[in-house]
Amino acid sequence: MIKLKRIVAVATTAGLFALVGVSGAQAAEPTTPVVKKVALTPEQKAAFDAARAAFKSAQTARQAAVATAKPAIESARATFEAARSGATTPEAKKAARDALKAAVATARAGIPAKPVKPARP
Repeated sequence: MIKLKRIVAVATTAGLFALVGVSGAQAAEPTTPVVKKVALTPEQKAAFDAARAAFKSAQTARQAAVATAKPAIESARATFEAARSGATTPEAKKAARDALKAAVATARAGIPAKPVKPARP
């Protein structure tokens, strides 16, 4: 019995050392070299600055459109709540819901797509 315990202990220890050896070997592998930033040429810098300015203006326009759409959506939601509470039939409730969906879709149609951030060349 003692001999069996020793064999299990040795096998377990050998297994642990094998696992540590594998992970240690992986950690010893060289990493990929880091590329340092290079200075942009004046043309690249001008193009990047123009793209960044266009991104900022598109972002500002989108935020303004969202701010404009929010009150319209809230108004449509209030109208929907009033119509739903006054509705007596399921058809009237469905019509109120459809009117809300149409108003929200109209308000969201005026919001431009999210602008894509320019990448540094």
